Amino acid sequence: MSYKVIIPKPVQRQLDALPDNIRERSLRRIAALKENPRPAGCVKLRGDENEYRIRIGDYRIRYEVRDEEAVVLLLHCKHRKDVYRH
Repeated sequence: MSYKVIIPKPVQRQLDALPDNIRERSLRRIAALKENPRPAGCVKLRGDENEYRIRIGDYRIRYEVRDEEAVVLLLHCKHRKDVYRH
């Protein structure tokens, strides 16, 4: 089953602001979420039953998996010190 990955404009701006090497690695990992929204190394976050994160060096990608809609919604893509602040 293939999932649709949704990247909202604020998250796209976060991706654009990343260092080049981190952006490239992040985009590869995001593209892989289409086939496997819960890859090895992802961590389920407490507080929300469908929220996960992927680690890329010192950066984190937070996302929500909506299985009933086959959608992966990106929430944040920031440095680890900033990604959990709302």
